[in-house]
Amino acid sequence: MKGLIGKKIGMTHIYDEQGLMIPVTVVQVGPCRVTAVRTKDRDGYSALQLGFGTRKPKNVSKAVRTHVAAAGYSEHVPERIRELRLAEDPEQSVGDVLGADIFEADEFVDVTGVTKGRGFQGVVRRYKFGGGRASHGGGWTRRGGSIGMCVNPGKIYKGRKMPGQMGNVQRTSQNLRIVQVRQENNLLLIKGAVPGANGRFVMVRKAKKK
Repeated sequence: MKGLIGKKIGMTHIYDEQGLMIPVTVVQVGPCRVTAVRTKDRDGYSALQLGFGTRKPKNVSKAVRTHVAAAGYSEHVPERIRELRLAEDPEQSVGDVLGADIFEADEFVDVTGVTKGRGFQGVVRRYKFGGGRASHGGGWTRRGGSIGMCVNPGKIYKGRKMPGQMGNVQRTSQNLRIVQVRQENNLLLIKGAVPGANGRFVMVRKAKKK
């Protein structure tokens, strides 16, 4: 299992050798510095703890500054720290730097991110309800309709689809193909869309179901 922390730059399109247009999402992955190594003998599981981005040391706690100092962070600290679970103990050590070169073109990845927040929305937009009729006396075009029973059971069942907060949840897009790897800029050009707004952090991992 391999993966990196990245940042969604935005969407664009490129052309292949046949002249076909391919919509791609540009994701900056790395450079990610290894801040800690987890092994089965010592920690009970295998993982790499990665740091990405830069942040002023005064904006984090002393515990975080001390923790990342062993990885070579002195003038700044990583903006994001995430652990990547592995099947076997990692070969990397604390302080190693990983970039986009660990991925290859035509490889499939899973991208995890936080979707765009849509605020409080009704059932028509949130769950694609059809709503009521717009004529012949219908006065509830965008409402959800009946939500419960009167006498028995006399309550609303849990899980009923109703208006509420939409978006701003973690989602994973699976089996996305890497079209290009630009190692000099640590960029991945991934076919299709990935969750989240431009500038948000994402986690790019090797696809589990391929």
